[in-house]
Amino acid sequence: MEDPTKPDKNDSTWRAVALVTALGTNLAVCSVGGYYLGSYLDRKWFENGLGIGLGVLVGLVVGILGIIALIKSVMGGNDG
Repeated sequence: MEDPTKPDKNDSTWRAVALVTALGTNLAVCSVGGYYLGSYLDRKWFENGLGIGLGVLVGLVVGILGIIALIKSVMGGNDG
């Protein structure tokens, strides 16, 4: 009979897989979103590629901040 107080090893493996997938997806979606935002800004104002560069950079920063927030929530830390 299984002990209900012990964490299931298989469950923790799938949680780790889900976390890694969420981290990668978060960064990819934010970067691609930044590219499209930058492309829009490029058509509107810059017309020289600066908008795309800024958009991707902003997308990366937002993605990294999202990753930090996700890791803090999973690890149980709530201090800012």
